[in-house]
Amino acid sequence: MKDDLQTLLRAALQSLEGSLLSQRVDPELVTLERTRDATHGDFATNIAMRLAKAAGKPPRVLAEAIVAALPASPLLVRAEVAGAGFINFFLAKDLYLRELVRVHEQGDAYGRERPAMPRKVLLEFVSANPTGPMHVGHGRQAAFGDALGNLLAAAGDLVTREYYINDAGRQTDILAVSVWLRYLEACGETLKFPENGYRGDYIRPVAGALRARVGDSLQHPAAAVLEGLPADAPAGDKDRYIDAMIARCRTLIGETAWRQLLDDSVEAMLAEIRDDLDGYGVRYDSWVSERAFTASGAIDRALERLRERDLLYLRDGAEWFKATRFGDDEDRVVVRENGIKTYFASDIAYHLDKRERGYDVLIDVLGADHHGYVTRVRGGLQAFGHPGDCLEAPLIQLVALFRNGVKMSMGKREANFVTLRQLREEVGNDACRIFYLMRSNDQSLDFDLELAKSKTNENPVFYIQYAHARVASVTKELAGRGLGFDPAAARELVLARGAELLAGTQVEAMLACLSRYPEMVRQAAAQRAPHAMVHYLRELATTLHAFYNAERVLVADADLRNARLYALLAVQQVLRNGLGLLGASAPESM
Repeated sequence: MKDDLQTLLRAALQSLEGSLLSQRVDPELVTLERTRDATHGDFATNIAMRLAKAAGKPPRVLAEAIVAALPASPLLVRAEVAGAGFINFFLAKDLYLRELVRVHEQGDAYGRERPAMPRKVLLEFVSANPTGPMHVGHGRQAAFGDALGNLLAAAGDLVTREYYINDAGRQTDILAVSVWLRYLEACGETLKFPENGYRGDYIRPVAGALRARVGDSLQHPAAAVLEGLPADAPAGDKDRYIDAMIARCRTLIGETAWRQLLDDSVEAMLAEIRDDLDGYGVRYDSWVSERAFTASGAIDRALERLRERDLLYLRDGAEWFKATRFGDDEDRVVVRENGIKTYFASDIAYHLDKRERGYDVLIDVLGADHHGYVTRVRGGLQAFGHPGDCLEAPLIQLVALFRNGVKMSMGKREANFVTLRQLREEVGNDACRIFYLMRSNDQSLDFDLELAKSKTNENPVFYIQYAHARVASVTKELAGRGLGFDPAAARELVLARGAELLAGTQVEAMLACLSRYPEMVRQAAAQRAPHAMVHYLRELATTLHAFYNAERVLVADADLRNARLYALLAVQQVLRNGLGLLGASAPESM
């Protein structure tokens, strides 16, 4: 509907080129917006105001010329110039009836695009360090990333979901030594646990599995473990202490046992993460291990290519990338003076690999603390000859949990965090998903546990799902009364008499809102804004509830009953489609 109207508007503008308009109009400037007030029509555009200066004409004069140049179309009843030069479009009412038919005909596919040349999109999200179970912050990233993937796919992109396993850094070393220390405790040793270790109870089962596998073969007396170590916090430096403890563990148990301990610890945490994500309904197409990626030589090959392009240089014993050449505010170290490659070196090599796998668009869903990430990695891509704007990085702001109005404190290292699994068990997957998606990802989120569990209209999850269930209850009542409904006959009825049978403020508002769904899919995908779909579904549910409360559906008049039921079933289908994109269910009863 909107696309057809834009085509008419572009044709009118094209016909004015060379007369009122001295040059071709950029198609991107030709935008239409839904009106908020039905007295102003269905759509409006400010294109005349945007082109008036270049055309050397008053906006109203140009707007009147555009209206006069519009091709005749059954789409339009009329177009009017308003205010300083807006153009309001009044659409034929039977368009909404034809949209009802489209919903019924396309069903689950309604709102989905099938472009001739779809883009390949690599969507990386969550990618949490495998050092513990997923917490509520990861849950927001997972909900956003999964919903965004669904929206992009619905808008016609070929989407691959990827999880990058950060299993090569210091944090996994801390995980492994934390497991070993809990293993020593299980063997009867008494040690003060490091301030910078992972203290959560989730470490103990991993330590128990280690002892079941190796017995007491990795046990060493506490005195031998602690001898000569620097002071831990608060008297000393907790980072220096944990690094010394890692080195001591490697010395005492040997490198072979250390590698096995590290592998087993990471794999145990990954199994937890996979299970959490699976229970949350989030699936990935590929999992990439940082250690395996490093071992493949990909980072070395990428750095060599940068050397060949004279984009690396030595300073103070380290090797630096000329990042300032590509818009960064400073050059970046890729190889430290001790020969160890930086995370940045790994990042640019990994993103080069993504592009060389054939992906047009790279989207990294990241935490709020990654503000400077995009510029530097884009610079790396540009250094290899790829466009910097192929990389996007939506940042996910923090989540605060509230119980009975009181904010809950959380900290992963101290193990006083709420896990995603605990949250899901308390409020359910649907509430998790939609509450996480209610606000834009660039805004912090207050998650009200009591509201998420409530069965009130203030709870958007309940409100939207109840609209879907309400239609299901109507069809059950229909069957209970022994009344039939023939969709094919209802289709013909709506096309023939829909303007008469589906007239009135509430039903017309519901049908107008329904028709926006394909636009909302495209808009939410293009703007990387799953929250826009939540707001749309809530608005659609509002129109359904308003209609349902104002008009009886199962009336004695069979034609009126069937037309209304046909409309409600279309709204139910769109609610179901939209909830599916958000990763939430569409229950038949509440």
